[in-house]
Amino acid sequence: MHKNFSSKLPLLLTFSLFTSFLPASGSVLCSAVALEKFDRVSRNYDRHGSRGTDGRSGRDGRDGQNQTIFVDGSSVNLDLSGQDGEDGEDGSRGYRPTCNRQLGNVHYDIHAPNGGTGGNGGRGGDGGNGGFLTVHYTDLADLRNIFVRTTPGEGGRGGRGGSGALGCRCHRRSWEVETCTGTPGQPNYKCTKRRYRCYDGSSGSSGINGRNGNRGSLGILSIINGKEPLAADNPTLKLPISELTSQQFNLAKNKWNIRQGATSLLAPGSVIADEYREFEQRLEENFQLVWQEKQPITSFENQTVTVNLTDSKQVETTFPEDLWVEGNTKTEANLTTFTVNHAIPQKDVTRLAVAEFADAGENLKFNIVDLAAKSEVIQTQFRVKFRARERFGGYKTEYDGDIPNELVTRDHNRFILALGKLKIPDYALRPGVNVDIEVLATRSLGERSAQQTINWQSAIRSPR
Repeated sequence: MHKNFSSKLPLLLTFSLFTSFLPASGSVLCSAVALEKFDRVSRNYDRHGSRGTDGRSGRDGRDGQNQTIFVDGSSVNLDLSGQDGEDGEDGSRGYRPTCNRQLGNVHYDIHAPNGGTGGNGGRGGDGGNGGFLTVHYTDLADLRNIFVRTTPGEGGRGGRGGSGALGCRCHRRSWEVETCTGTPGQPNYKCTKRRYRCYDGSSGSSGINGRNGNRGSLGILSIINGKEPLAADNPTLKLPISELTSQQFNLAKNKWNIRQGATSLLAPGSVIADEYREFEQRLEENFQLVWQEKQPITSFENQTVTVNLTDSKQVETTFPEDLWVEGNTKTEANLTTFTVNHAIPQKDVTRLAVAEFADAGENLKFNIVDLAAKSEVIQTQFRVKFRARERFGGYKTEYDGDIPNELVTRDHNRFILALGKLKIPDYALRPGVNVDIEVLATRSLGERSAQQTINWQSAIRSPR
């Protein structure tokens, strides 16, 4: 019997792994050594349930209408309220898995498919803001005849997350499989039994509830003593540097005072933000850029400058972060000019490099060169950490501090640091001593500054 069974094993194995449903009671199957590779493997059968669909977000409520009126003492009734936001939709339930079949008597544990996760609820729409009311008047008391509602819309409710689907349940919880090796009837023939399990699938988790929408804001009152409409604001301009030098530009803005007590100005029962704006005056100023940098302005044509007129009628000029500018502002007869004396790309600020390490003793020098050749303009300060190698062991710090200005000589774009004049012990300055030098250079132009660290290791050489 054993001989016939062994000869048909490949066919039985294939049939057992992919198609068979065996009786619910535990059964015994003999197999070859090759089946051992399936041990301790856990697999799924059929398909997991898919995730439910997320609920659609609710639409935001529409803002109330903005309105400008000219009062003359007549009664006015306005509703500038915002609309409520829509509720978000609920997420759909997670989809059920396929639970049609369970492989029988396989040489591995199996897991039944899991249920799908529920879809997330949609976000509630935000409530609309109340509209802005602008009032032109000649007699402030006429505002008492204006009744206005700028009630904000309420936020919509978030949708509920969908529930998760149930996972599949195992038809058989466990089974036992016998694996045999060797030749039947011979001493080397051995059989071992192993029990395998089926684990129920997990139920999908519920989707996340959508957040509620935000409530809108109350409308704002603005009042203007006069019947003429205000001209539009134009307080800011952004242009390439090259365009700012070609002509004068007009900057203008309406200046407002912020006050409290809007409802005390209007008819009783009005609904509007307590803080309101009162027009003070129209501000105007002309601006022009003057270029006195040695490099042609076309070298900076891709750099954009921002010019802004403030409430104090000052013109602020802002250059890009990657461009260092030194200049001065001058204002005369409603014309502000900004003169650019120096303009340096930021990448050229920290291009210092070691040029020479020479001499010994009190004549020891450390020379640094500015590869960008900007040192005629940029201010530079140096700090040094000087370490000397001891005869047995590592490096010892002999000096750590600023280099006094009198010990720094600048020759055009070359700096000569007189390290030998610092308070460093004589033995650390002798020829043959290995030193580790760290120089921290701080470079400044106007209000801008940057630092660069230069490291150098070498042995001090005998003077030539």
